[in-house]
Amino acid sequence: MNFPILRVARPTDNLPALRRFYCEGLGLQPLVSFTGHNGFDGIMLGHPQAPYHLEFTHQPGHRVGHAPTADNLLVFYLPDAVEWQAAVRRMVAAGYAPVSSYNPYWDKYGRTFEDPDGYRVVLQNATWTL
Repeated sequence: MNFPILRVARPTDNLPALRRFYCEGLGLQPLVSFTGHNGFDGIMLGHPQAPYHLEFTHQPGHRVGHAPTADNLLVFYLPDAVEWQAAVRRMVAAGYAPVSSYNPYWDKYGRTFEDPDGYRVVLQNATWTL
């Protein structure tokens, strides 16, 4: 069965800062970038073989502001302890300190990091199951 590709898209006021957070910190790769496409600049980040990617766009002259709450999350499940520790170390080495999660559930087996727009990413050392 072919599953659809998931794109999570959101606007930002600071494309360079988000690129640094998600590439240097989280380890995603730039897949596509564009300038002046129908009035928008943007970048898509992910892994070439992953069934998802993140798109961040900026419309010059338009302000979008900060995340609406501290509980807006992207959660990456990393069940292998060595891979999880490496991911956390990469974020810290890139200059991003963990923050306390709004929902304490995520602090039990994970680490939460806040991106430059105030949206949060959880690196969860667990396997996702139904």
